[in-house]
Amino acid sequence: MTSVNPFTEFRNGCEIALGDALNKILPKVSVPSITFEIPPSLQFGELSSSICFELAKKTKKKPFQLAEQIVKAVNISPFPLIQSVKAAGEGYINFYANFAKFSSLTFESIRILDAEYGYVKTDEPRRIIVEHTSVNPIHPIHVGHARNPVLGDALARILRAQGHTVFRHYYVDDVGRQTAVIAYGYEKLGKPKPEGKPDHFIGIIYTTTSCITEIQRLKREVGQTKESVPAEEVTELQRELDDWASVAVDLEGRFPKLFNQLLNAINKDKNPESKMSSFVREYEAGEEEVKQLIREVCQLCIEGFRETLDRAGIFLDSWDWESSLAWSGDVTRTLEQLKKTPYVFRVGNVLEFDAEKVVRDFDLKETLGLREGYELPSLTLVRADGTTLYTTRDIPYSLWKLQRAEKVINVVGMEQKLSQLQLKLALYALGYGDQAKNLIHFAYNLVTLPGYTMSSRRGRYVTLDEVMTEAVKRAYEEVSKRSPHLPDEQKRQISDIVGIGAMKYALVEVDPMKSVAFTWDRVLDFEKNSAPYIQYSHARACSILRKASRKPENPDYSLLTNPVERDITIMLARFPEVFVDAAENLRPNTIADFANALADKFNTFYTALRVIGAEPVELSDARLALVDATRMVLRNALNLLGIEAPERM
Repeated sequence: MTSVNPFTEFRNGCEIALGDALNKILPKVSVPSITFEIPPSLQFGELSSSICFELAKKTKKKPFQLAEQIVKAVNISPFPLIQSVKAAGEGYINFYANFAKFSSLTFESIRILDAEYGYVKTDEPRRIIVEHTSVNPIHPIHVGHARNPVLGDALARILRAQGHTVFRHYYVDDVGRQTAVIAYGYEKLGKPKPEGKPDHFIGIIYTTTSCITEIQRLKREVGQTKESVPAEEVTELQRELDDWASVAVDLEGRFPKLFNQLLNAINKDKNPESKMSSFVREYEAGEEEVKQLIREVCQLCIEGFRETLDRAGIFLDSWDWESSLAWSGDVTRTLEQLKKTPYVFRVGNVLEFDAEKVVRDFDLKETLGLREGYELPSLTLVRADGTTLYTTRDIPYSLWKLQRAEKVINVVGMEQKLSQLQLKLALYALGYGDQAKNLIHFAYNLVTLPGYTMSSRRGRYVTLDEVMTEAVKRAYEEVSKRSPHLPDEQKRQISDIVGIGAMKYALVEVDPMKSVAFTWDRVLDFEKNSAPYIQYSHARACSILRKASRKPENPDYSLLTNPVERDITIMLARFPEVFVDAAENLRPNTIADFANALADKFNTFYTALRVIGAEPVELSDARLALVDATRMVLRNALNLLGIEAPERM
């Protein structure tokens, strides 16, 4: 006998039994919906209902009196997983599992379903696009960006495991000033062949070009404003100029040849800003020479992105170019459609979208979770120079995605909440309200490095490549200390798995709405709440099974009476429910929390109880089955996060 969801099977039996009893003794009372809680301790059973407190108000009886009456009416004979039902406390109804049968169902289900255990399939499979990462192609992916691909990849894995058809998309933001800056510098250098990893090389050019052109601009502004503006404004400009000057000193020290080559080339240009602005306009308009230049430099950066993401075990199905939307006419057509609605107006030569009017006309305050009194600012669609903004181009891109999928999940930082909301409202204005409901903004908070302030524009960042290399290096040192007998090649293979897994877990296990403080002590902790800790627990389970060198043939699950054995069994049975919650509510961090809690329980079990030498042999077999089931569930949970589960550490 197997079940894809053992605990839910037990829960359903409890719900039916309780419902039948309520109908029997309270036939004329409107009964509230039955809900259950997990009791704080197994002495109160596996499930508890507080329904008597609600019913007491309707029946004018005391909750405990009702609980006793209901318990007497409960018939558990049709439900083999239920051992007993008891009234407790001030009026709770507690359900106790028939642990031998419940354990047998759980462990057999895990053994048979193996790599699929826990992955409860949806009754309504859908086509889903998860758009994630989308780092601008002007510098390497750094640790501040890294949470996006890790969360996006975990969401895609979870939804795919649930039975959906999932497509992972990367939106290449190649239109705008930033790519114009890098293209300008790249051209001034004579379109050089990258030295080293291409995205790192492009990042150096971008920072150096930004630095030199900003210093030029600020020097002009300081000279022009000294006589005409308040002293504090001049002081602020001078402070910014000094900051860029310090960046220049650092860049020249690290990259003297490239820095001076760019400095000499840019100094010969009378108006770099004008040239970069023309690049922006010409690229969006599809001017061939500029198209080739900017696409070339972006492709170099993306080549580096692919290498970084491949190393992290993160893969994409589609790279969607923002510029293609402009060149195909999709952006222009969308703007023309918006102009025909009552939600677009002009301020001089600037085109604006009235987001607040859409909210009022479609009565969307409550739907969108907006508080009364809050007024949404308008969205600028087109600048005075005729160029569009990022969100403007995102409108046709969203329609393009929604034509290809029934749900679209944009993994975008919480600082983009307003623009994502305005984007959705533009879809309502265009008559795509139903589709807009399936456009989901999966928001997340920032990654911080304590004591370090990152600035991509100033070249102050720690790349994801550096983080992974350092994580693997530190993991190797720890693995060597713990397993000095292993061959060096095997240590390095394990270290790669552990280091990459540590980085990914640290970025996914925190609630997405909270920031992540990235510290090595926490990331590579082998003793608590980290990927290495969970991986080590999995490897420990594998080690026990290797040493046993036998399969459990006659387990007697009724002998699993220790509280930690029961706790682990309940956790293993509940894994499918945790998975469903993570998939339905887009909460990958709950998978990480579950895996860590299971590892905690398993290590307590390992420390307290014998497995291979336990007597009688039926108890040893039951514990071996528990170890094997824990191994599989830890592996399955880690797989959902894109983290490998090594068999040795």
